[in-house]
Amino acid sequence: MASKGAEALSPPKTRVPFSRYASLLWTYLRPQKALAAVVAVALLSNIGLQLLSPQILRYFIDEALAGSAVSRLVGIALLFTVVALMQQAVNVLTAYTSGRVGWTATNALRGDLARHCMTLDMSFHNRRTPGEMIERIDGDAEELGGFFSTFVIHILGSVFLLSGILVLLFLEDWRAGLSLTAFTLVILFALYNLRNLTVDRFRAVREASAQTFGFIEERLAGREDIRTSGARPHVMLGFHTRIRDWFRKNLVASLMISLVLNTTWFSFAVGNAVALGVGAWLFLNGHVTIGTVYLIVHYTRMLLEPIERFTQQINNLQRATASVIRILDLLDAKRKVLDGPGVRFPGGALPVRFDGVTFSYNPGEPVLRGVSFELAPGRALGLVGRTGSGKTTITRLLFRLYDPDRGRVLLGGHDVRDAKLSELRGQVGVVTQDVRLFEGTVRDNLTLMDHSIPEDRLVSVIEELGLGAWYRDLPDGLDSVLRSDGAGMSAGEAQLLAFARVFLRDPRVVVLDEASSRIDPGTERLIERAVDRLAEGRTLIVIAHRLATLDRCDEIMVLEHGRIVELGERRRLAEESGSRFHAMLAAGSGEAPS
Repeated sequence: MASKGAEALSPPKTRVPFSRYASLLWTYLRPQKALAAVVAVALLSNIGLQLLSPQILRYFIDEALAGSAVSRLVGIALLFTVVALMQQAVNVLTAYTSGRVGWTATNALRGDLARHCMTLDMSFHNRRTPGEMIERIDGDAEELGGFFSTFVIHILGSVFLLSGILVLLFLEDWRAGLSLTAFTLVILFALYNLRNLTVDRFRAVREASAQTFGFIEERLAGREDIRTSGARPHVMLGFHTRIRDWFRKNLVASLMISLVLNTTWFSFAVGNAVALGVGAWLFLNGHVTIGTVYLIVHYTRMLLEPIERFTQQINNLQRATASVIRILDLLDAKRKVLDGPGVRFPGGALPVRFDGVTFSYNPGEPVLRGVSFELAPGRALGLVGRTGSGKTTITRLLFRLYDPDRGRVLLGGHDVRDAKLSELRGQVGVVTQDVRLFEGTVRDNLTLMDHSIPEDRLVSVIEELGLGAWYRDLPDGLDSVLRSDGAGMSAGEAQLLAFARVFLRDPRVVVLDEASSRIDPGTERLIERAVDRLAEGRTLIVIAHRLATLDRCDEIMVLEHGRIVELGERRRLAEESGSRFHAMLAAGSGEAPS
């Protein structure tokens, strides 16, 4: 157990080359070069005003001690006030412009991450929960907001301010400049050696956060099953386990930050002591005025400000590094299902052929084993088999969500790997029992953001599918907003909307994956009529547990453990007393074995 605890506190170390930081930064700041230039000018102006203010105060102190006229002192005070107001105005401008740069860059990164994730294979997403992906796309990107908006600005600003202060101190007195330069080099050396202290800890924190959000998302999605099965204690135990792990990792990371900050604050105290000591010695020996002593002390306090800011940016960089590592890991993930060179599919219904196809989701666990069959264009094939026999996997390979380990899948005489994905998926339409409707308008849910489809075509399909009464009750017609997952709609209405999507795409091959298993008899009759029309002039593949839904099929394929154990004409198999399909029908249950 001890070894596990040590492993949790000391996650594996991973380093990112500086060139990748620079590349990431340049990629998202390059489109905002003009705004970044404004930030840089404002920053330099702010530094100049910061260096000028104590010079005015030193002059005021020396003039006051020398007995200068009140009017002269008032003029100096007014000048100091104007400089202070200008500095505040420049600070506001810097904060606004840098914040805008940061948000714009962060949102661009979010968009690129989301786009990249949408292109990755199903095998990638099967290993990750939606909550984890949300944390990666949003949480990690948000962590980089400050990295984009202020990191370079503050780091460069700190360098310029430090350099300016030390140069001015040398101009005042070389001994003051030398002693405080030595102090600055010592503290910067210490900070440099502490720079990677928290990187791995914060990476572990982000991973724990992703795991927690993934757990919450899954349980919220299954809340009905959890309540009805009395699994709430189990869920809360899992929740508290992940929260405790997150807390422990966050505590370790916070302790590391505390160590860095306390080192910095102790150094500040030492710096003030050095400044007071050097200033006092120079004044008592008549080398400087009391105003110059004030200037040395003030510049030393100013010297600590960029050092503190530098420390904060190092901490921010350490936090950002954990997110950068995870973001780069995500961007480095490559899809295996790639576009082919492109093919020209023939018009009309397309033939489907599987040629010795073997496929497994996990190595060594084949789901399909040497599957070969051919479906002529315009024919309807019914797939029957127990759960896990490979029925849905066949349609996934046809749609090319995965590629087979061995063998070929052909559509219209072409290997699907030779087609561009957009070409292929334009030829195949799928309706499943698990309908996904999105929060948005009816129009967007039907067209999936393809606004080229005319409104009269949408309304025609809605009426054709028997959804006319439902549509006429909508408050804003096609612009009525549906809630996430179709909340407020019946399962039948949601299923019919899914059918409408396929109608609008007009594919050459249609797959119905148990598409009517959740439908009431009245709605099923509507769907049956819709399917009859959809099947006209198209090749149809039907997966169903309810044997009645196979009545329209020309052929039946029975799968068992990833192999075809029966394939033939539906009528012949139904009449053959020795066939498996006949045995299913004879059982009289109306259900295929599951």
